[in-house]
Amino acid sequence: MLYIRSLAFNLVFYVNLIVQMILWTPYYFLSPRHRAWFVPKFWSRTSMWLYDKIASTGNDITGLENLPEGSFILAPKHQSFWDAIAFFPFLKDPLYILKRELTWIPFFGWYIMKMRMIPVDRGSRSKALKAVVAATRQEMARNPRQLIIYPEGTRRAPGDEPAYKYGIVELYAQLGVPVVPVAHVAGLYWPRRKFMRYPGTIKARFLPPIPPGLDKEAFMERLIGETEAACDQLLVEASRSPDPPPMPPTAVKRLAELGAAAKKKPDSGFFG
Repeated sequence: MLYIRSLAFNLVFYVNLIVQMILWTPYYFLSPRHRAWFVPKFWSRTSMWLYDKIASTGNDITGLENLPEGSFILAPKHQSFWDAIAFFPFLKDPLYILKRELTWIPFFGWYIMKMRMIPVDRGSRSKALKAVVAATRQEMARNPRQLIIYPEGTRRAPGDEPAYKYGIVELYAQLGVPVVPVAHVAGLYWPRRKFMRYPGTIKARFLPPIPPGLDKEAFMERLIGETEAACDQLLVEASRSPDPPPMPPTAVKRLAELGAAAKKKPDSGFFG
């Protein structure tokens, strides 16, 4: 049954994407950009609804009160394709940094460029970062937008050692806007590079914003510390749910570490 549900959801997910992309094309491209955002946000919401109804995987996203007004950086953990589509419906005018090659894909690339996303050329990382900072600053000056960036870059398994990149630090320092960390363990339910979709409830939290103006070291310490602590809490909650999802080796190892730490500090709250 789990295999059939996973197969059904994967098929319906991509059919839903293709059908909506075609059906909404006239409205999307003839509407002003802010009004056209209805289309991808509607697709995201219908995808999450289908995920719940077909794969029996719900979403519990909390901390909406922590989203500031105007421009800010949203910094989620990156574990799954789920975190690429689940958050932007909560933002007024989200902004992504993406590989330029994605803009060359028919329909999909046109949809991207309509929303004035920031394409990046492969090559020198230092040159690419400077170009990204300049383009993002220019775009935020035109409109109050919310930049979604994954501080670790590539997808990582739940419980894996954090590997935050320098790009988030430079963007924080140069743009002068708050950063909202996002914790979740979606990779337990929608694993990276795997076919299966496991039932349960994906919990995610928008954490309190980190204000602009901190020095780079203090910012990074706070970003990593607060994000990873919240992810640890969510990992423990998932492991203790009535029907926990399969735990990858990284999650098993991290849970063991948290258990050992809790024995040394019984008031930690993780396993109380």
